[in-house]
Amino acid sequence: MANRAAATRYARALLSVSEQEGELERVAREVEEFASVMDEHQLLRKSLLSPAVPPGPKRVLMETLLGRSEGYSEITVRLLTLLAERNRLSLLGEILEVYRERLMEHDGVVRARITTAAALPTGRAQAISEQLGTATGKKVLVETDVDPSVIGGVVTQIGSTVWDGSISSHLERLRQRFLNKA
Repeated sequence: MANRAAATRYARALLSVSEQEGELERVAREVEEFASVMDEHQLLRKSLLSPAVPPGPKRVLMETLLGRSEGYSEITVRLLTLLAERNRLSLLGEILEVYRERLMEHDGVVRARITTAAALPTGRAQAISEQLGTATGKKVLVETDVDPSVIGGVVTQIGSTVWDGSISSHLERLRQRFLNKA
């Protein structure tokens, strides 16, 4: 929990600075790219994440790595160097996740999960996305799931709000009504 809170603080600060500099998307791409490099090179990952390696050598390693990789923004270089010096690079994945969430909020984008009994026909998910966008006033990115227990209808979730229009849910409500009247 403490890690999530720290990652949230770093992500908020990163978003604020990136927004001021007009580098929101670029910073996201660069941080994601660096996280991928760390995942691909286990020796590098071990060196940068090890608490046994002092901050000075980590800073030199980061400056060398980032200096060779032309194109990293000053914002990204400062973030990665700071995280390395403070032994916080282990938070990079969480920082990126929170940063993306905040970036979506900033851009007025929400995620919706649509669950149906069978796969949606081509174009239907896009139509639902547009309808949800009209209803919410935001751009909606739709993820679809198939769950045969739904029987029919649609279950839609945006954030913590769920709209259950499934046949299975309707049948359960009818069953409860019958049991309450008996």
